[in-house]
Amino acid sequence: MTSPRKILVTGGAGYIGSHTVQLLLEQGYDVAVVDNLSKGYRRNVPAGRLFAMNIADTKALTELMRQTRTEAVIHFAASIAVGESMREPETYFANNTCASLSLLTAMLRADVKHLVFSSTAAVYGNPHASPILESFPLQAVNPYGESKVMVETLLRWFGAIHHLTSVSLRYFNASGCDPQGRLGEEHEPETHLIPLLLRAVATGTPVTVFGGDYDTPDGTCIRDYIHVLDLAQAHILALEYLMQGGASDQFNVGTGTGHTVMEAIRAVEEVTAQKVPYVIGPRREGDPPALVASSDKLRSKLGWSPKYGDLRTIVEHAWNFARSKS
Repeated sequence: MTSPRKILVTGGAGYIGSHTVQLLLEQGYDVAVVDNLSKGYRRNVPAGRLFAMNIADTKALTELMRQTRTEAVIHFAASIAVGESMREPETYFANNTCASLSLLTAMLRADVKHLVFSSTAAVYGNPHASPILESFPLQAVNPYGESKVMVETLLRWFGAIHHLTSVSLRYFNASGCDPQGRLGEEHEPETHLIPLLLRAVATGTPVTVFGGDYDTPDGTCIRDYIHVLDLAQAHILALEYLMQGGASDQFNVGTGTGHTVMEAIRAVEEVTAQKVPYVIGPRREGDPPALVASSDKLRSKLGWSPKYGDLRTIVEHAWNFARSKS
């Protein structure tokens, strides 16, 4: 009987990371989690698997990978708020780019050769067409997106020079929660639409819709909402692909179906049987009218397909978790 593959997950106490850790364990992997707990929660990680450290500590990270005999890394640890990145670019280049360089250096020292990278659709900036293809130019319009472009550049050079293989997953609007309510979305401050809509229902405080005059069917932005567990499964498929000898690559992760903000509001109202209080505010700088993924490459090359592709299902899972916390 073969022993389980040993995987290190950075940022594994956070939203997407914790769901991926849960799925990895269910699928028989041996997982160690590194998280500095600045945004993640200790309770999200099973006992004995969390190592509280910063990935910028190259020496400690190298030692941990050697001790745990890490075979591959899934890298989530990052700052993620676009608006904050426009105010504090130094934080984003330090936490996202420089810390990723530390991780890659530690991987070299520990002889770990495979990495799945949590990238973002923000690398495309304001794309010229929809749906978005992986071949579109990378032209980020904020420091958050640029910091991820820089990591993808690092990965390309580490692959060419050090033979490190990697998959960058450029994903769209992560949403939803574990259907059984064990994990959920708990950002502080919260910036994602669906939990903000649910919070508005629970508190009665109106949520602001940024822009009602876009060239879309109802004037509000269109986004591609991807269930967090479908996203987690994409990371595991990418991991397996690399560990079986696959070459470095980049993939979009989205359903390929866009929904306007007003459609999301209607879905929340259907699920909760309550009205969502909202006001229409001005457009937010840098918000494209529509961001929808083409995930054809991910489907054909890695065999991925979304299990929870319906927006109402995503909202139901998020609402179940929100009610369990109230």
